[in-house]
Amino acid sequence: MASVFESVNDASLRAYLFWSSVLVMKMLIMSPLTSLTRVRKMAFANPEDASAVSKKLKPKLDDPDVERVRRAHLNDLENILPFFVIGFLYLLTNPAPFLAINLFRAVAVSRILHTLVYAVVVVPQPARFLAFMGAMVPNAYMALQTILYFMA
Repeated sequence: MASVFESVNDASLRAYLFWSSVLVMKMLIMSPLTSLTRVRKMAFANPEDASAVSKKLKPKLDDPDVERVRRAHLNDLENILPFFVIGFLYLLTNPAPFLAINLFRAVAVSRILHTLVYAVVVVPQPARFLAFMGAMVPNAYMALQTILYFMA
């Protein structure tokens, strides 16, 4: 397997590592964004959090703004985590650097846009769908290319 790793293009690997790091940072930001939204809306999930602000506050689990941020975070988990795996495996197929770099870039930018149009500044459809597909299509392409490469 060492020969496979030797064939990984340095520019492609650097792009994968850079954009993966950007996506990790993006995911790390989602928890504080959820917390800030909870504080702004006074919609705390746990009794101890609510009572720390006011003894009169009760837990609130159905605030639409908080739930929107939480769903965006869950959507990240469903889409970014597979990218980490398939992006790395795709590198092992020795793809053209220009293509690989732009696929990684497309996934990252699309996931950032998805959060912006879904949880930060709500934009009507099809903005969220387009941002979702901007990452889904490259991920599916990389998965298919990886499967085909290792089937041969």
